[in-house]
Amino acid sequence: MSVPEPFGARLRRAMDERGPLCVGIDPHASLLTDWGLNDDIAGLERFSRTVVEALADRVAVLKPQSAFFERFGSRGVAVLEKSVEEARAAGALVVMDAKRGDIGSTMAAYAEAFLSKGAPLFSDALTVSPYLGYGSLKPAVDLARESGAGLFVLALTSNPEGREVQHAVRAEETGGRNVGATVLAHLAAENAGEAPLGSFGAVVGATLGDLSSYDLEINGPLLAPGIGAQGATPADLPGVFGAAVRQVVPNVSRGVLRHGPDVAALRASAERFAAEIGAAVTAA
Repeated sequence: MSVPEPFGARLRRAMDERGPLCVGIDPHASLLTDWGLNDDIAGLERFSRTVVEALADRVAVLKPQSAFFERFGSRGVAVLEKSVEEARAAGALVVMDAKRGDIGSTMAAYAEAFLSKGAPLFSDALTVSPYLGYGSLKPAVDLARESGAGLFVLALTSNPEGREVQHAVRAEETGGRNVGATVLAHLAAENAGEAPLGSFGAVVGATLGDLSSYDLEINGPLLAPGIGAQGATPADLPGVFGAAVRQVVPNVSRGVLRHGPDVAALRASAERFAAEIGAAVTAA
């Protein structure tokens, strides 16, 4: 039985060949309206198909937000399955943004849904929440290793509410390390010895400013939301991520998607962001 190529290796190659840009597939009701589509299954299907057609053969990563498909029930999930299949067939890596987090057999079932080879929603990587304790993610970590998939673990997120958990310092910790830094340390341990890049990444907001007090060099990717509509720019990346900037996967959603439904306009927007990101990383 052949061992699957790890997600980290596949991601590093895609980033080197296509640039590191990740574009979200986020069919908000308001975006469907802006595209002249109805907020229904037909609109959802048209939106998703258009984004995949425009971008899957040229960007490194597409990141569908599962919630915007789930709200339509089983028919929405069917559209999500098709979008994942078609995006991967066109060469994009798919990060499923589902932010799952639970314990024991329930966490194992979530992992099977998204990380098990042959599952209808099998994705190259999955976003997960460690806030039931990092060890609760073990079923997902184990299955990701087995299937050649990856995880992006919430560490230092861009939403202001995240600070009350992620910046909290455990009483028994020495040296003042907070919860977000503890998550990063766990990921560094998961990725130890992996080359060219580990498969277990962190979600770290691009809007957070100078993060030099954190050890972001986890030998794994850093998924960085916040560019575009949330206010961060590609030029901000070196100042936020420092020496780890080459491992950053900058995520842009509305900044690209607002140019739809025109395929050429979507492509042009993604190309502009990719060029700006490439220039910022090269200059760092």
